[in-house]
Amino acid sequence: MGSLEKEKLREMLWGQAAFSGIEIVTYCLMANHIHVLLRVGAGVGASDAQLVERAVEFYGKKSLYVQTLQKVLAKQGGLPEDLREGLRQRMGDVSVFMKELKQRFSKWYNRQQNRYGTLWAERFKSVLVEDCAGVVQAVAAYVDLNPVRAGLVKDPKEYRWCGYGEAVGGNELARKGLASFHRTGEWGEVGREYREVLLVKSGVAGRSGKVVLEPEEIRRELREKGELRLGQVLRLRVRYFSDGVVLGSRNYVNEVFREYRDRFGPRRKSGARALRGLGALGELATMRDLQVNVVG
Repeated sequence: MGSLEKEKLREMLWGQAAFSGIEIVTYCLMANHIHVLLRVGAGVGASDAQLVERAVEFYGKKSLYVQTLQKVLAKQGGLPEDLREGLRQRMGDVSVFMKELKQRFSKWYNRQQNRYGTLWAERFKSVLVEDCAGVVQAVAAYVDLNPVRAGLVKDPKEYRWCGYGEAVGGNELARKGLASFHRTGEWGEVGREYREVLLVKSGVAGRSGKVVLEPEEIRRELREKGELRLGQVLRLRVRYFSDGVVLGSRNYVNEVFREYRDRFGPRRKSGARALRGLGALGELATMRDLQVNVVG
């Protein structure tokens, strides 16, 4: 994706989230893939009026579908069951969220390029993340540092198509997402704390300008059981963040395991697995036990 495509996808991403009642904690749009950290659950209890309001914002006032919803709501004071359920089934569901986002962007892109057919190579990967401050911050920082790991920028605030870049630029929704896992909702304090975390991870430690370890040095330290900060480890591509299935504390991962016990073999006694070779991530656990190439 070029700048035009990223800008359009960014616009669609925020619109899809507003319609679905799903909160974007942060995101990053790269040339050939995207990362989105979402918080789910806000859209299920929307009233009929709220559902119609979301449809108006999403489709526009000129949409025949929207006009039908508005007329029915005004005349009957509520939506009939089929229309209500049709909308509610699209609320608070990550699979539906991603499906519709990909479909809408594909249609737009195909019109722009005068092409046909599918655009996305495969179904999206998803990892269930425990909603606690430390875990969400680690995943958010990992997402926002994608352009740094790719060598596109040295400072994530310079990358327009990520949540942190938008937050620094003044987007209130982006700021709200990043503030959601901090002690305070005030962007001034949130921005300072989160930037300190990101600067350590992106190669510069605070105002001193001291350069932190390069990726190969980090790998060597990990092999030698060196004591590394969380930020240093997350400068690498960590497969647990895309292939771990569930990420959080040991108790959280085991709770998810018990809930879905029937999906695992009879020999497996617990769900939580340690993150191999990543001492700085020692407090986190994952559902999938990756054997090799856990970092890149």
